[in-house]
Amino acid sequence: MEVVGFLCLAAAILAWGFVWLWDSWERMKSQEPAGVPGDGSRTLLVIAHPDDEAMFFAPTVLGLARLRHRLSLLCFSAGNYYNQGEVRKKELLQSCDVLGIPSSSIMIIDNRDFPDDPDVQWDTERVASILLQHIDANGINLVVTFDAGGVSGHCNHVALYAAVRTLHSEGKLPNGCSVLTLQSVNVLRKYISLLDLPFSLLHTRDVLFVLTSKEVAQAKRAMSCHRSQLLWFRRLYVLFSRYMRINSLHFL
Repeated sequence: MEVVGFLCLAAAILAWGFVWLWDSWERMKSQEPAGVPGDGSRTLLVIAHPDDEAMFFAPTVLGLARLRHRLSLLCFSAGNYYNQGEVRKKELLQSCDVLGIPSSSIMIIDNRDFPDDPDVQWDTERVASILLQHIDANGINLVVTFDAGGVSGHCNHVALYAAVRTLHSEGKLPNGCSVLTLQSVNVLRKYISLLDLPFSLLHTRDVLFVLTSKEVAQAKRAMSCHRSQLLWFRRLYVLFSRYMRINSLHFL
């Protein structure tokens, strides 16, 4: 009888937890994220390499599309680490087409100052200067990029955070321009896919985007455009990474 009672209690706790999680998610979906600019806002996604937009930011891109943001993208390298830069530029354009970012709103910087190399530190002031010029020229209301952990710890990712952090702390961003950074999580959370949702709901964050199953398929199609990068471990990443389904972001 004790075993039956324990099983009933466990089932009740699990059922309550599921109801709470579902109710929290449904209420959150019905609300516009607090602090995020509204319909028609000009949002700039700042990435380091072709494939970052799909591999890490797909939930944000598709979530902001739901909010009718006008999205543009600034990529600071051609991804030429293995001399595949020209191929990767084309793959980026194809991926962005799937995600709904028009080619006219995409800029790829192919400059020796910003090599695709985890062992090279990009100059913060140089990155910040180019980024600020792009923000000013395009009337950007919201900038989205990596946080201090760079999701994977790649120093090129971290360089983008350092640059936008510098602009923010020095008060150089235009009035009304906000910055969202993508939260880095530990390895366990990173690879449990949608099972990370309870942690994402409970963990303090400013903005949370979670994809529907239809949008997940869209994100996977975008990632599949990066054929040159789809080695076996990246195929596993597409299947198991929470970043293909969930993005938690923080305002600077």
